[in-house]
Amino acid sequence: MKYSYDRAPIRKIPLSGFLSMVSVRNKRIAAAPDSPPVSEYNANRLAKSLHPEAQYAKIARVDEHRDAKSFTLVPDEARGTKSLAFFRASQYVSVGLNIGGTVLSKPYTIRSGPGSALGEDGTSYVLTIKRTEPGYASKWILENWKEGDAVELSGPLGDFYYDRIRDAKTVVALAGGSGITPFMSMAKAIDEGTEDFEMTLLYGARTEADLVFRADFDAIAARCPKVKVVYVLSEEQKEGFEAGFITAELIKKYAGAEQFSIYAVGPGAMCDFLDRELPKLGLAQKFIRMERTEDVCDAGEVKDYTLTVHYRDELHTIPARSDETVLTAFERAGLAVNNKCRVGYCGFCRSRLVKGEYHANRYEQLRIADKQFHYFHPCCSYPMSDMEIEVYSR
Repeated sequence: MKYSYDRAPIRKIPLSGFLSMVSVRNKRIAAAPDSPPVSEYNANRLAKSLHPEAQYAKIARVDEHRDAKSFTLVPDEARGTKSLAFFRASQYVSVGLNIGGTVLSKPYTIRSGPGSALGEDGTSYVLTIKRTEPGYASKWILENWKEGDAVELSGPLGDFYYDRIRDAKTVVALAGGSGITPFMSMAKAIDEGTEDFEMTLLYGARTEADLVFRADFDAIAARCPKVKVVYVLSEEQKEGFEAGFITAELIKKYAGAEQFSIYAVGPGAMCDFLDRELPKLGLAQKFIRMERTEDVCDAGEVKDYTLTVHYRDELHTIPARSDETVLTAFERAGLAVNNKCRVGYCGFCRSRLVKGEYHANRYEQLRIADKQFHYFHPCCSYPMSDMEIEVYSR
């Protein structure tokens, strides 16, 4: 096919114009630096600020609670972090630690509301860390972190946050133990206006004295009609408190007649109990979100095993125990393995099993291809024999 066009406009351009363009171009090429120009698109710059791979902070304040401490972190500008990244309520950061030569990272939920990362006078995160057993990392943090210390963090991680497309307008939050922290962040987000949904919190504890942040929750509930709090005590009976455990019947009592979503965070025993109770509510699976704060393996008699680990083109032979995760064995041996959530959700620690047997918690999130090609998550897997493993690490 032939195309016809009017050549008249081209004939009107003088030849001298083309010739001068060549000389100008040559001058600019000669004046240009030898290295290519460094430039960054605004979209990339924004993405890095919202999802930084690493953030550097320092501890500005330490508050003490029963069996816990809260650490207020602010940007460490001397190390290049001018502001801490924005986060969604209930997201976590992975904290880098070096404990006696053992390099590891631990995830901790940001307790403050997202507004703390939007402050005109500076940004901050608040992490509340509770003493747990065996609590290798938490014990070290509680005994060593002090005001002024430098801390290295990941960017905000996790998808355990309210999604207005997926979730109902009302959320019934179920918390136990350190699982209360995400809901403190949600309550503050609702109160400050960075999130818009209604939340009824059923907060379970053994005794009234074990209720962390009670004064904060009561204050928010008093001024914000979208937040309601019910305390449930398993070992005490007191006026103004529900007694026993968080059952389907108790959830129905406070959920109301409207459609609602369930968000549950707590220790393994609580989650196992809720697995039997929540089906009684008849909710679609998309309305139920659950995360475990800890996973303890009832290994019976503790046995010792040997792990043969292919790590960064090197072969390591390290000890392992049946009552500790494979990831813990890596860390005790000084092998820095990618990890974030430590409960089998995020996939950062994904490794390949060459041979051997292990037991994983039933909440481990594996793809069909992972199972087919023998990939697993060391963070939630306990050895049941000697194992050979290929580890992928940056």
